[in-house]
Amino acid sequence: MSYRIDLSGRVAFVTGASSGLGAQFARTLSAAGAGVVLAARRVERLKTLRAELESLGGDAHVVGLDVTDPESIKAAVAHAETEMGTIDILVNNSGVSTTQKLVDVTPDDFDYVMDTNTRGAFFVAQEVAKRMIARSRGAAPGTFTGGRIVNVASMAGLRVLSQIGVYCMSKAAVVHMTKAMALEWGKFGINVNALCPGYIDTEINHHHWQTEAGQKLISLLPRKRVGEPKDLDAALMMLCANESHFINGAVLSADDGFGA
Repeated sequence: MSYRIDLSGRVAFVTGASSGLGAQFARTLSAAGAGVVLAARRVERLKTLRAELESLGGDAHVVGLDVTDPESIKAAVAHAETEMGTIDILVNNSGVSTTQKLVDVTPDDFDYVMDTNTRGAFFVAQEVAKRMIARSRGAAPGTFTGGRIVNVASMAGLRVLSQIGVYCMSKAAVVHMTKAMALEWGKFGINVNALCPGYIDTEINHHHWQTEAGQKLISLLPRKRVGEPKDLDAALMMLCANESHFINGAVLSADDGFGA
């Protein structure tokens, strides 16, 4: 007996979709049948991904988005719903980091990380949730009420790591933000959960794993390896599935045991 999660007829909005985890999340949701809105600042890269998804039979739309700008968020979500229909799934994935000791963090460094990882994630979720809540109340069109919001946090939000203290703080806030949203929005049929990846090999950090520092870090991991973006596919699909009605406010670690 096989089991397949089918997202046909659903629309998923993926932030930070121009590379890394976001691009993989978009591929996974598209393969499951969802129409996917690809959102990020690097629009040209989104167009390349859209062409890839469409070549495989998927339905995708590109929208420019700067999560640090509330007006950009509102415009992107409105445009997405105009082009693709009501948003049923949000994968709140945009994120940035800096590497330095806490005594070296400047106000600009702090704002750079917090504005994207915490403030940006909050207002993206809020804008999408407002529309989901309106549909739940019958005040907006759409046959599917409720929805799925997946806030991509990090195992660094659960376990403090050196040199990226502000990043850890920002993702810890996302974890608690997720629980607050789950508590307030659950009555509208909206399930809000956090996905906390461990170390994943992406184009942004790929070079690091070949360095002495990278190899030293790998040696400290439980199974002496870093993950691949596709290693998060199963966790993402579980949180986005129509059947996941009872999973709300969960904080799901996908870190190969590093945070244990």
